[in-house]
Amino acid sequence: MSNAPDLLDSWEPKTRLGREVLEGKVTSLEEIFQRGLVIREWQIVDFLLPDLEDQLLQLNVVQKMSRAGRKRSFKATVAVGNKAGYVGIGEAKLREVGPAIRKAILLAKLNITPIRRGCGSWECNCGGEHSIPFKVRGSTGSTRIELLPAPRGLGIAAGKVAKTVLELAGIEDVWSRSSGSTSTTSNYAYATYHALKNSFEVLPPSEWH
Repeated sequence: MSNAPDLLDSWEPKTRLGREVLEGKVTSLEEIFQRGLVIREWQIVDFLLPDLEDQLLQLNVVQKMSRAGRKRSFKATVAVGNKAGYVGIGEAKLREVGPAIRKAILLAKLNITPIRRGCGSWECNCGGEHSIPFKVRGSTGSTRIELLPAPRGLGIAAGKVAKTVLELAGIEDVWSRSSGSTSTTSNYAYATYHALKNSFEVLPPSEWH
């Protein structure tokens, strides 16, 4: 993972946003999303979130027959997050394992999204950020997941893949309901990602008029 000092020496931004970040005019991802800007350089994420962690969710071997014979490639699904309100998912397919994983990590950084954390459980109502503030849903393909606020101490009541994504996002306690093909790792991961992304994009009940 890159860090800020390394980027200062080697990163040459190709976008206006990248130049603003490097020049110190933009100092947080929060500002980027509030302005509705699109991140097109993964270095921006590394620069503003130096403590970002990544986790390999799945690595599959994909084989395809051609006139030249059987061709093999590797498909990697990776999640990234800072365990404090930001999470991303990326997927890449290349002929070698290492490059496939590295590309998936870079794509996950480009897909980074902020999420809302809070305590929306009537059983707790502590005002902390250990859970989510309200119910959210996400889906990818036939896979659907619903996340509900949970009291402190419950933990993450979700499948292994969803749990990993939720932990990287900084969620400690949550209920979940899922349906469809949850055995398909990438769909399950993306459905969870979309549910968390919706927590930021959907207007919370406290702001309804």
